[in-house]
Amino acid sequence: MLGKVSCHAAGLPKPEDQPYTKKLWDGYEISLGPAHNSQGGGDECTAAIYNGAGRVVFRTTGFNVIFDENHTGQDFDSDGKPEVVFITDTGGGNHCCWAYNVISLSPKPHKLFDIDAPGAVQFEKDSQGKMVIWHRTAGPYGFTSMARAPFAEKVFRVREAKLVDATPEFCSRIFSDRNEDFRGWNIDLAPENIKVLQSTGNTGVENEEIVSALLSRALQHVFCRQFDAAVSDLNFWPEANRTKMKADFAESIKQDYPEFAARLLDTTSRTLSR
Repeated sequence: MLGKVSCHAAGLPKPEDQPYTKKLWDGYEISLGPAHNSQGGGDECTAAIYNGAGRVVFRTTGFNVIFDENHTGQDFDSDGKPEVVFITDTGGGNHCCWAYNVISLSPKPHKLFDIDAPGAVQFEKDSQGKMVIWHRTAGPYGFTSMARAPFAEKVFRVREAKLVDATPEFCSRIFSDRNEDFRGWNIDLAPENIKVLQSTGNTGVENEEIVSALLSRALQHVFCRQFDAAVSDLNFWPEANRTKMKADFAESIKQDYPEFAARLLDTTSRTLSR
């Protein structure tokens, strides 16, 4: 459970939740509840942090807002000071646009960062007590149903008050039997399953688990900067529509991995020119 201090609009014109207040530290206090001036467009709930003088130093507003009691008080940026964490739904209750809001109160109140999709985020501390953030990240759409959409893990650290991608540091753990996803890939992508996929050329519902595992593992290789391994996985795709798949895959990653996306697109263009 993320905590009982929350405001949920629940599709009503006005949320029925009662306002909450909670004292923090150093004279700060939170207030959370229905927004008094809501227009009903996703601004039904609001939460604020007040300083000792009663002045608002941070506010978040959304269809739902949760005060995350489990993670508030933890040190995210390794400055020796605790942070405050809210979870805000800015998607009007459509389950699309939740985000963690991580706020530092030291040396003065400021937002450190937002992390999208709380249901896909896990926090842990490393051996030195520093925060590590695991974010389950979606892959290319259109190849599977939403229930089997491909995904892979990105891992972040907080450095100089910003999220920094540290995924390669954790790839030996990701590609090991310690990881449930890795064990699942080994089953779904066993040689006999790859043979079925290639011999039938069927990437539809019948082979959806294989397709999802293949794209997920390739995506994880990309996040780990293991680009040759990613290409090897993508080359298991049936040849008849491999070129289009690589183009779509490149489109899904080009913002964060432009050089590898260009490599895939160059491969597809040379294939088409033959």
